Amino acid sequence: MLAALSPLDQAILNEVATRWSIISRPEQRAPDGDWNYWLILSGRGWGKTRTGAEWVCKMAKENPGCRIACIAPTAADARDIMTEGESGIIAVSSQGNKPLYEPSKRRITWPNGSMATLYSAEEPNRLRGPQHEFMWADELAAWKYPETWDMALFGLRLGDHPRACITTTPRPTKLVKGVMKDPSTVIVRGSTYDNRDNLAPSFFETIIKKYEGTRLGRQELNAEILEDVDGALWTRDMIERSRILYDDIPEIARIVVAIDPAVTSGENSAETGIVVVGLGRDGLGYVIHDYSLTGSPLEWATRGVMAYKKHLADRIIGEVNNGGDLIETIIRSVDPSVSYKGVHATRGKAIRAEPIAALYEQGRIRHVGVFPELEDQLCEWVQGEKSPDRLDALVWGLTEIMPMGSDDSRFMMSMR
Repeated sequence: MLAALSPLDQAILNEVATRWSIISRPEQRAPDGDWNYWLILSGRGWGKTRTGAEWVCKMAKENPGCRIACIAPTAADARDIMTEGESGIIAVSSQGNKPLYEPSKRRITWPNGSMATLYSAEEPNRLRGPQHEFMWADELAAWKYPETWDMALFGLRLGDHPRACITTTPRPTKLVKGVMKDPSTVIVRGSTYDNRDNLAPSFFETIIKKYEGTRLGRQELNAEILEDVDGALWTRDMIERSRILYDDIPEIARIVVAIDPAVTSGENSAETGIVVVGLGRDGLGYVIHDYSLTGSPLEWATRGVMAYKKHLADRIIGEVNNGGDLIETIIRSVDPSVSYKGVHATRGKAIRAEPIAALYEQGRIRHVGVFPELEDQLCEWVQGEKSPDRLDALVWGLTEIMPMGSDDSRFMMSMR
């Protein structure tokens, strides 16, 4: 039997087991090369706080007597997360290099004379005057005042190569986008899923299930920067407001499967939009499913018929501008019993899309779940550009089922 470990031996083993150079993922280590800003855009739980804290401790150890600025959105964040948090500077410091933390002075001092000062992004003027060699900027996208960044950069002027580590959940702020465009910035991206092994299983069973695919989830979990496009008829917030769970669908009065077929079926062909929509007894429109795909006419016709049967749809709607009667022929070759209606565009796509976007603005459309590709198309399409397949299918379907104009009240009475 092995002899019991002495307290010193156990301490050494514990130190090795938690050493960052061993347990960290490659993307959590400072990049090589001549960079000024290391920008980490990551989802919740990726480990960006630990990464920033470890980098600060490493700079303090390797550069005796250096000065470091640690800036958080608020003073409480600087204290509770960057410094005293479970992944903060104090917690990750090695036993042989433990710093002295003086909360009243907002100061952390290492045995070799290196010093970090805590700042709040809410107080940009505190950064007027102080000089630093290194800076850790946490949650840059949440900083209230962009001038805090300016003041911090003016003071980042000591040493041979001043540098900054920036850790943030991405948001499309002007400040974040400006740092991203800087040629001296190295960008590292990561999602919550990268650190799944170190997160509680219940987190994935509850939080991930609830937010996966939504705008908030794509931002906070997948670290995507989602922007509204100038001139787009749909916005991300508009769609988020429309979202409901499947269990919340009311009784549906009518369901259609709308198909916007691709002109060709080659490897580089556009997708065929196949979207299932329904009209509820409450008079609202419901986007129920998106079955769009890239495939041959037989493949998209087969999927369209499958959706028709699965959702007990009343009809398949097919856009015939490009395919003409061929679309109906292909669909009926799969199943001649389906109810089919061909629709022909006599107006421009922008004119057809505008009233549907207006229904979203009025709160008359609901998305049953999450449809990332479809929602991206809605929010990124600008009038004058070629409208994408999923968007076209959605517009055709909702145009077919939704009561619009002067006949609204008469239609609603007929459903009661």
